[in-house]
Amino acid sequence: MELLAPAGNIENFFAALEAGADAVYVGAPGFNARNLAKDLQLEEIGAMIRYCHAREKKLYVAANSLLLERELPQVIETLALLETLGPDALIVQDLGLIQLVQKHFPRLKMHASTLMTAHNSLAVQTLSRLGCERVVLARELTLKEIGSICARTDVEIEIFIHGAMCFSYSGLCLFSSFLGGKSGLRGRCVQPCRRAYTTSGKGKKGGREKSGAYLFSMNDLTGLAAIPALKEAGVTSLKIEGRLRSAHYVRTVVQAYRLAMDAKPEEFQNVLPQAEVLVEKAMSRKITSGYFFSPQPPEAITPYHSGNIGLHLGRAQSVMPAGAVFACIVSLKENLQVGDRLRLHMEPSGERLAFTLKELRLGNEPVERAVSANLVRIVLPATYHHAKGDSLDLYKIDSGKTGKVEIGDLQIGAVKKDLGKSRLRLAKRILSITWDAWESGIRKDIQEQVGQKRPQVNTGGSRQKKAGTSAKMPLDWWLRTDSLKTLQGKLPFSPDRFVLAFEKGLTGQAGQIKRLLGGRIRDVIWALPPVIMEQDLAKNHKQISLLIRSGFKCFQLGHISQTELFVGQRVHLSADYSLNLLNNQAVVMAGQTGFESVQLSIEADREALRELIQGYKKTGVQAAGKEAVRRSTQVGLTVYGSPALYTARLAAAHFSYDRPIVSPKGEPFVIRRKEGYTQTHPLRPFSLLPYLVELKNMGLDYVVVDISGEPMGGRSVQELHERLIGSGRYAKLSTFNYLGKLE
Repeated sequence: MELLAPAGNIENFFAALEAGADAVYVGAPGFNARNLAKDLQLEEIGAMIRYCHAREKKLYVAANSLLLERELPQVIETLALLETLGPDALIVQDLGLIQLVQKHFPRLKMHASTLMTAHNSLAVQTLSRLGCERVVLARELTLKEIGSICARTDVEIEIFIHGAMCFSYSGLCLFSSFLGGKSGLRGRCVQPCRRAYTTSGKGKKGGREKSGAYLFSMNDLTGLAAIPALKEAGVTSLKIEGRLRSAHYVRTVVQAYRLAMDAKPEEFQNVLPQAEVLVEKAMSRKITSGYFFSPQPPEAITPYHSGNIGLHLGRAQSVMPAGAVFACIVSLKENLQVGDRLRLHMEPSGERLAFTLKELRLGNEPVERAVSANLVRIVLPATYHHAKGDSLDLYKIDSGKTGKVEIGDLQIGAVKKDLGKSRLRLAKRILSITWDAWESGIRKDIQEQVGQKRPQVNTGGSRQKKAGTSAKMPLDWWLRTDSLKTLQGKLPFSPDRFVLAFEKGLTGQAGQIKRLLGGRIRDVIWALPPVIMEQDLAKNHKQISLLIRSGFKCFQLGHISQTELFVGQRVHLSADYSLNLLNNQAVVMAGQTGFESVQLSIEADREALRELIQGYKKTGVQAAGKEAVRRSTQVGLTVYGSPALYTARLAAAHFSYDRPIVSPKGEPFVIRRKEGYTQTHPLRPFSLLPYLVELKNMGLDYVVVDISGEPMGGRSVQELHERLIGSGRYAKLSTFNYLGKLE
């Protein structure tokens, strides 16, 4: 079993290997899901690969960011150069990147990132068919579930064994993006889960406002005790999270896991305490065993603890000007010295600021070091802006004792020369893979698909418009709901399609829905959730078969692997926005997988959408004779709704469901419990309804209006009706990232 360690820089690279890692992973420059302030350069990665291979170690490159259309040319060049460098695999998330590697860089091996939300054996099998030799499972799985998945596949399985935990399933978190365009799926997460939220108003059980708590701030994962069970299950690789962590953290944690993994079975229980002591020295958050031993771990979150990394030095007793900057007085709880890396945590904003300690005073005297219980004066960085009422906590996140790393053995200069030659050799090849050349290959693929005469989802483009609002809508629209009452009520509008939540409350009333809609049953699309656990696959498969036998033929899938549930069935499949499609190659890949219509990423801004659709139009097929250009896959977008910003497995005891929670900046949200998971939504929907004509002109085929979770009484229905047709006066709603910028 492989021990895989993070290397965000050269110092951490050496620390990991010296401590006993079998392999390391680094970020691809510009497109990895831990976008660093200073990414490793290609020549540095090439030197690391050489160094590893000379010592029978492996190096993987995390290329696991979602890609915008405009980024594809640069990504193609980087892939070409990486292919010459020869990493042991790329870790990937974006379907478009998978498409490019398959078609043009077959020598690059691929591992599916945990951001692909692989949570069952169907996901593993599907990702394997897409060319991934290894799959990194979702972090929310128990040992039993991991064992069950391993038993059902021959694909290499990797799991996260230690480090930070996201509250949401990886790949399904929109919170950071919704707050200001900084997408966690593109490595820009601002960690809203680490902030304190206030529960306000009266809930169903009464009660008033609660003080702020860290509702979503997960404790760090440690899987030391799970190692024997993971070995027995057949897991290939144990991965330590932390490309943004210090060399001290990497070295200490790798040593702990090397010790535990090398222990003989009869020695393990004696070695385990030694390994745990090492982990405690790593300056991490409070640690727990995550989901390994329970699907609802009670200690996953400590809501009244900030969840900061490092040793708590103390709370500032006072803050005062110190020339052009500020300083604070702290009674130390731990030893401290100049050069240590510190993190400043500010409340009530929840903001964090990391800096290197440059000046430390004991009384009025400057000192190099101080010990626990000393009352010291710490000079804060110039980037700190004091606000009245701020409460400041200080944490030590790394020691300043680390010496300068010797990197001569890496021979970076030699790799630079090789890369220079490679760039010249590859120039023609790189140019041959840009738009004009590889589009012709895509065009051929689509012609083959059209030649197979796959059935198309009828999104209403060729049928006569119905009376009512749909006649005034500039393009076809689908109404998504999770309530039977919406269908039972008399609506003042008539959508082209009804998208119904694939939940027990609705699927159990399929017969009634069929009677209500009569001939419009063909316009019903059942929307599967993005997460279906292994133990629920058979039950869901049976329910799908019952719906098909009842006459329902259209389904919207939340995960690409769910196509496996429809093998052999005559159905029409569409894709939800949870497939995270942000470039034309991703749309092409979805079409080749069997989707007849797809929703583009809900995170996309106006320009990203425009470029994506234009890029996809270039892949259109020019039919013979005088027939118009046609595309094989319809493209849509959710333009109204309160999307799930978090989709999580954890149903913590401290959650107050269906009550508003408020961020430190006054933003209101609500936590709801669904079937098998917890979701957090904005309290008010976003809306792109004023931009429908613009979206149609971009080339969009259909839009989705999502009223799931909303109480659709008379007043709400009337407001939606008037927003649809552009009448009435209502407060402006958020446009998500549409008028902003997706980073």
